[in-house]
Amino acid sequence: MSEQFNYKSVLAPYMKHLLEIKASAGICAYRMKWILKEFDDFTIKSNLTDPHITADFITTWRKTRVDDCERTIYAKYSVWSQLTTLMCRTGCPCFMPKLPKQPYPDFTPYIFTHEQIASIFKVCDEYRLYDVRMGTSLIAMPTLLRLLYSTGIRISEALSIKNEDVHLDKRYIMLRKTKNGTERIVPVCDSLYEVLVEYISYRNEMPIANITVPKGQLFVKADGTSFQTGTAYQHFRKLLKQIGVPHIGNHHGPRVHDLRHTYAVHALIQMGKNGMDLYAGLPILSVCLGHHSLSATEQYVRLTFAMYPELERLCSPVNAFVYPKMCKAYDDNDRLC
Repeated sequence: MSEQFNYKSVLAPYMKHLLEIKASAGICAYRMKWILKEFDDFTIKSNLTDPHITADFITTWRKTRVDDCERTIYAKYSVWSQLTTLMCRTGCPCFMPKLPKQPYPDFTPYIFTHEQIASIFKVCDEYRLYDVRMGTSLIAMPTLLRLLYSTGIRISEALSIKNEDVHLDKRYIMLRKTKNGTERIVPVCDSLYEVLVEYISYRNEMPIANITVPKGQLFVKADGTSFQTGTAYQHFRKLLKQIGVPHIGNHHGPRVHDLRHTYAVHALIQMGKNGMDLYAGLPILSVCLGHHSLSATEQYVRLTFAMYPELERLCSPVNAFVYPKMCKAYDDNDRLC
């Protein structure tokens, strides 16, 4: 475990055990590590010497989290619940806090039109540097954005792809580091295949050592190093400004993640136009998005109906019963993954 996650409180053995269980299931649990670090610091500050968590201890901790939003509080209570459950099962009786009601995002994802997507790609292709910057990620942006829109994968998943994960001869990419901790295969369509082949060809011509090694990153900067999601967001905001789409900011987008939502809606629209019942196509879309449940993907159907109400008549009443809708129109309080 890295030094920043070297827990030192009386609860440290249980925290490490919990993370070991997550790791054995293939789950990175990066956010959990930071939350446990907060718990560890609070435990030390509270001078807790007996590894038994009481209701008063949880109440005292909660009073210190005045600046946390409802979603953050829910996530932290979830970690408390998992930690105390583990402690109880290993012979250390503890108070197990009840999870608060799960809050939902208070914003609506931005769905780009086909014309806006085309404009984003065009402007990105025409973008030029005005000085020499070897640390620029501009070389990867046109391909990265097309990959996000064509497959619906998350930006973090895309930036984790290594050379050995790309199998263009078989037209698929293997995603190993995913949000849900489950590996999945992403198909590569013909147009995306051509883009990837061109990008990899130009990238490999850069005079950089080990640029083609199997463990090397697919998307790199001009100096051959990897880059983070924040860098991609900076470029994306510049593109939005150039095509005339206002950026609201403060997590209200439009975000790079909205390319994922746009992919889902556009895919459902295409299914409907091809004569497929949208609810019948739901399991297919769910697998492509890497969801573990249909309930997460079902929200996209409701969003699609709100934007294209004429598609609802193409859905079978039987399937609509199997995957019930909470309301006909899209509700801003619904959660999208």
